[in-house]
Amino acid sequence: MLFVDQGGEFARRGAVLNGGPLLSHFYEDAKTMYECFHRGLRESKNGPCLGSRKPKQPYEWLSYSEVIERAENLGSAFLHKGHSKDGDPYIGIFSQNRPEWTISELACYTYSLISVPLYDTLGTEAISYILDKTSISTVVCDVPEKAKLLLDCVSGRQHSVKTLILVENFDTDLVSRAQQCGIDIISLRDAEVNKPQLVCSNLCLTPVNAIDACVCVWWGMFVIPQDAHISYLPLAHMFERVVQGVILMHGARIGYFQGDIRILMDDLMTLKPTVFPVVPRLLNRMFDRARSPLKRRILEFAFRRKENEIKSGIMRRDSVWDKIVFKKVQASVGGHVRLMITGAAPVSAPVLTFLRAALGCHFYEGYGQTECTAGSTITLPGDWTAGHVGAPLPCNDIKLVDVGEMNYYAAKGEGEVCVRGPNVFKGYLKDPEKTKEALGEDGWVHTGDIGRWLPNGTLKIVDRKKHIFKLAQGEYIAPEKIENIYIRSEAVVQAFVHGDSLQACLVAIIVPDPDFLPGWAKKRGIEGSYEELCKNKEVKKAILEDIVKLGKESGLKSFEQVKDIALHTEMFSIQNGLLTPTLKTKRADLRNCFRNLIDELYSNTQM
Repeated sequence: MLFVDQGGEFARRGAVLNGGPLLSHFYEDAKTMYECFHRGLRESKNGPCLGSRKPKQPYEWLSYSEVIERAENLGSAFLHKGHSKDGDPYIGIFSQNRPEWTISELACYTYSLISVPLYDTLGTEAISYILDKTSISTVVCDVPEKAKLLLDCVSGRQHSVKTLILVENFDTDLVSRAQQCGIDIISLRDAEVNKPQLVCSNLCLTPVNAIDACVCVWWGMFVIPQDAHISYLPLAHMFERVVQGVILMHGARIGYFQGDIRILMDDLMTLKPTVFPVVPRLLNRMFDRARSPLKRRILEFAFRRKENEIKSGIMRRDSVWDKIVFKKVQASVGGHVRLMITGAAPVSAPVLTFLRAALGCHFYEGYGQTECTAGSTITLPGDWTAGHVGAPLPCNDIKLVDVGEMNYYAAKGEGEVCVRGPNVFKGYLKDPEKTKEALGEDGWVHTGDIGRWLPNGTLKIVDRKKHIFKLAQGEYIAPEKIENIYIRSEAVVQAFVHGDSLQACLVAIIVPDPDFLPGWAKKRGIEGSYEELCKNKEVKKAILEDIVKLGKESGLKSFEQVKDIALHTEMFSIQNGLLTPTLKTKRADLRNCFRNLIDELYSNTQM
């Protein structure tokens, strides 16, 4: 639905509102996160809520009432430590995904406190910054190693931390070291058991923009109490927290992975989840592994048949093609997935369409950012076309504004995506200048993404403003757009495109796909180990030709194409500091890591 905002610009709103106001909640009995959880208790009839497992063991479950009781006990302990809504409201959570993470957050919701996630990939400087910014006095840690890292952050300087609550067992050496920093360490069990007898009368009135119900209204409507969700995406980020909020609000259950992404497959096979949120990097890997070169013709034939069914509105996984061709793909995610959602980064249309057909489940794509409580748009049920991120959610308006330096103009239906509504954040903590810059005077948050309205009212993300840079001749480059095209090459699993205003062209660091490179190279008459192939000049030449061809087919201009590449054998990862916990590339760190290699590539292009 199109309308004119107060500034005289055209904006869009979800047609489902039928001219009514934006939604701030979906259920009348779930207007706060505390109420959302209690709604889940009623919907599930006190069924299983949070589950975890030890290696080679089945999942063990806590019921909804058990989770609520533990959260109330832990929250009482927070109050006993001096925390309150109006004074010292911040509680740090420094933990891997596990039941205690969610229990700690619910403890905060119960007593109107504010959870502040920490994670070790931030590094000590970033952790110290967060601790100082929020003046956190209590932090819940899962393991002693994280407690030690936190002590490294505060040792030898003034700090606000007074108490560490540890989930796992710890030794006296850690207690002594903490005492030297003026910090007490207690176990989570003791915090829950020895809590003071307080009455839970002043329950949480969580800010409206944290309510998950309106953000994921479309796919959340399809969650039922019998559903199981696998929690492996970082809870320190909004995407996973929104998904969990929706799951718990509908009385379904959450099973946590064991903490090692390398054995996620084992957790999937054990839990057999029905709800599976994913990020594009995982989808790309699934896509590559599913498309076996030995069965390519059969696969393409089966895919076309399933694709035709999807176009007719049929979504299933019991066809003859599922039993013969796609059974392994479906088994790789546990065999029972019926609902998927992807976000955090763009996914290519061919990958999404193929996996929708192969997995045979309702597969939604959302778009948003942390400042918009993770979601601003989502694909609608029944619309299984790819290449867009759906329509505005009923909790926000969206408008496009001119980006003249990149030749995008709202009058043409293109421009920077701006969002306003109850799901938009209120501002950055203790930073009014940055808040004013982000929200302006009218409350529209500028996302930095370039969008285009399609004829059917859906939004297509076509470019990126925040990571653009100029080349020597003045052309603007959006590297992420180029990278998303290049990784569609069968031989490529990751790409980092680089350029700057002192150079006339682009170069790239390419990580070849170790599963596909040997077969891909052999078809071109080149053999050897993965490491040998990555050093082979003919392989490099062939990959360069392939990605440039893809770029040309996708409409890249000549100055958007790389002139030279280097092949790198180690994947960019969270562990080596080159990806964020949501698996986005850390561009500054990549640039620093490959500085010498980039300089060498540029010297070659100038010869």
